[in-house]
Amino acid sequence: MRIKHVLHLLGVFFLIASTAQLLFAQPSPKREVRGVWIATIGNIDWPTVATGTNVEKQKQELIQILDQHKKSGMNTILFQIRPAADAFYGRGREGWSRYLTGKQGKAPEPFYDPLDFIIAECHKRGMELHAWINPYRASTTLNPNHFSEDHITKKKPEWFFTYAGKKLFNPGIPEVRQYIIDVIMDVVSNYDIDGVHFDDYFYPYPDSRNTAIPDRLTFGQYSNNFSNIEDWRRNNVDVLIHDLGVAIKAKKPYVKYGVSPFGIWDNKDANRDGSNTHGLSGYRTLFADGVKWIKEGWIDYINPQIYFPFQNRAAAYEILVEWWQHHTYGRHFYIGHGAYRVNEQKPGWTDRSQIPRQIRFLREQQNVQGSIFFSSKSLTDNLAGLQDSLQRNLYKTSALPPTMPWIDSIPPNAPFGLQLRSSENTKLNHLVWQKPDRASDGQSAYGYIVYRFKEGDQPDLNNSKNIIHISYNEDDLQFDDSDLEIHQQYYYMVTALDRMKNESEPSNIRSTQKTHLYSTNQEVTRQQ
Repeated sequence: MRIKHVLHLLGVFFLIASTAQLLFAQPSPKREVRGVWIATIGNIDWPTVATGTNVEKQKQELIQILDQHKKSGMNTILFQIRPAADAFYGRGREGWSRYLTGKQGKAPEPFYDPLDFIIAECHKRGMELHAWINPYRASTTLNPNHFSEDHITKKKPEWFFTYAGKKLFNPGIPEVRQYIIDVIMDVVSNYDIDGVHFDDYFYPYPDSRNTAIPDRLTFGQYSNNFSNIEDWRRNNVDVLIHDLGVAIKAKKPYVKYGVSPFGIWDNKDANRDGSNTHGLSGYRTLFADGVKWIKEGWIDYINPQIYFPFQNRAAAYEILVEWWQHHTYGRHFYIGHGAYRVNEQKPGWTDRSQIPRQIRFLREQQNVQGSIFFSSKSLTDNLAGLQDSLQRNLYKTSALPPTMPWIDSIPPNAPFGLQLRSSENTKLNHLVWQKPDRASDGQSAYGYIVYRFKEGDQPDLNNSKNIIHISYNEDDLQFDDSDLEIHQQYYYMVTALDRMKNESEPSNIRSTQKTHLYSTNQEVTRQQ
């Protein structure tokens, strides 16, 4: 018994030691996606019921949300703009969402365009804005009072089937696929978005009675030489994913295109290529073949929703992360975290450090480029102290999204003519610089990074703690640094970013001293 007791204590010791190492010993990378979904369906995250239809309150609430996420280190916002064949934007073919104005089809009064607004606010803060779109959901209700007279379900009722109390586009109809592509291309063409994003809703999740999907007649009409209805359904989704990607890249090659499928592609007991898990299969149940999409290069990133804790019996976090790493094919892999689950009294989730541990774990992997959290309110409400963990530890320093060299690998030229002027009371340093000339690919700057170093520091551009400002605005050519220590000497450099976040060489260096510690020829540490 004594030996067993000692071994048990040793096991506990090593578990605590390894957990402590995961929680505290890891540097923060300069590049990783740090994203959060802002859900509008059912007013989950925004606009809240408290704002009603008051436009100014809606704007202020959104600003507060973005400010909190910026403070938490986020660099990517996934904003739900089309929850149910309706719109949180004005320049498109579908009517306004009832979740914005209280009545489907009714425009905001006084008028504003939430998508224009959030794009501008995100870019001010050095954050990307990905337009999150639900391709197939046409309603969350069958209540006729919730539909406008010109809603697509009324114009084209033959395009839809009803399942589990909702109306859904029928993906097997070719005109449906083209309509959805046209809707999304309205957004790509008319708005300065950074990405197009789908979540996990393709064919519907089974209802409580496991009712059959009512698309047999469609299969008979548009079988497209498929004899198996399940293969046919997967092909219907494949065609949409492929054709939309082609359309996006033809219009704006820099717009990122990604999907967030269910966390399990397929289970090993049903498919030898699947993961060692025993849960719902996105491949078999939702007919979503995410592995194919990324393997074929149809999408730029995949973000499976791995909403499971470590050592989960049905689907362990560590098993799924390891499995997906081997199925990225050179594209980006971000992990979807179930932040809404952190207060659950269930195995794994009673450990309030579960998601911080997950972040530490993914940073130790070779083929994981970041995290996305569902959803915004879970962070801003600081569930289980998660927002505190991000602000004070894990995301304390800034990070840039990883580059996508298959889209663009040519960096911009460096800014030049950096000037520094300190205020008379030495409480503010004012920086101004010049926009760089165009690079060999014809691009100039899309944004800028300001780096600051203290006297005696090596000017290391790879260390994210030296970043004090990121902006996605080519004409934002100045910055005021007011976060200063008394009697501390500072040194500044600026780099340029292009649309794909490739980074230039640094500008000249400016110092608060009359005699610069670093000359423009001083060796600067940076990754090429």
